[in-house]
Amino acid sequence: SSSFYPEKARVPPAIQSPTPPITKFKIGLCQLRVTADKLRNILHTRTALEEAAAKGAKLVVLPEIWNSPYSNDSFPVYAEDIDSGFDASPSTAMLSEVARLLKITIIGGSIPEKSGGKLYNTCCVFGPDGNLKAKHRKIHLFDIDIPGKITFKESKTLTAGETPTTVDTEVGRIGIGICYDIRFQELAMLYAARGAQLICYPGAFNMTTGPLHWELLQRARAVDNQLYVATCSPARDADAGYVAWGHSTLVGPFGEVLATTEHDEAIIISEIDYSQIELRRTNLPLEKQRRGDLYQLVDVQR
Repeated sequence: SSSFYPEKARVPPAIQSPTPPITKFKIGLCQLRVTADKLRNILHTRTALEEAAAKGAKLVVLPEIWNSPYSNDSFPVYAEDIDSGFDASPSTAMLSEVARLLKITIIGGSIPEKSGGKLYNTCCVFGPDGNLKAKHRKIHLFDIDIPGKITFKESKTLTAGETPTTVDTEVGRIGIGICYDIRFQELAMLYAARGAQLICYPGAFNMTTGPLHWELLQRARAVDNQLYVATCSPARDADAGYVAWGHSTLVGPFGEVLATTEHDEAIIISEIDYSQIELRRTNLPLEKQRRGDLYQLVDVQR
């Protein structure tokens, strides 16, 4: 019924997704083992990016905290000052160079960032020209306590980001979240309302929540918003202080798992076809059926 005012369910109204130069392409997810050797991590990640590009990937996604062990003790030691340029940030310098040389878009997982006396968990996006296109600081910090299972508080060292991030690339409008961000459906809804066709979540779920929630959350974010969701985890290291679940995955706009892996190192190559978004939104016209007379999603920054 027109009296439902579906257009008012999004405030401001949803933005039409732009048509990118490339609408059908290969994506690479690099599930990598992270060590305490920062230089080794950088060189190993570079090799993985090159391998993904050689296999045809136009967009490559890296894991959360790929240049450092995942621990509050490590974050300050491995943090880089991204805003001060590549001399102060060897990790992003490598990403920029590889993106430019291979003519690919890189969702740079995340690294610890130092800025203004604070530390952040930060994802950098580089375009095929090597330029930094966006920087997302993890909005929702991972502070949990499951007695007898896992206790971790990122807020002991890290500061939460303040800005949701969408970025226009040659392979579409992409929303960025980092790990714990995936648990908050409002952020994904906001990205969909901003016209995102794909949401990328570099993440490192653990051995307690990973088996239960990792795939569930990815499929939920994808099917609720009728878009693609890509996740990329570090490979599992049973001897590490924090043990990652792995299982990097690509989910389609109908909630279908298109590609995934187990917990070892892997480079997953799959295909994204944005025509599937329009097909699924025609099959299930949720946007036209929202009850704007009953509820609203408000984008406070728009």
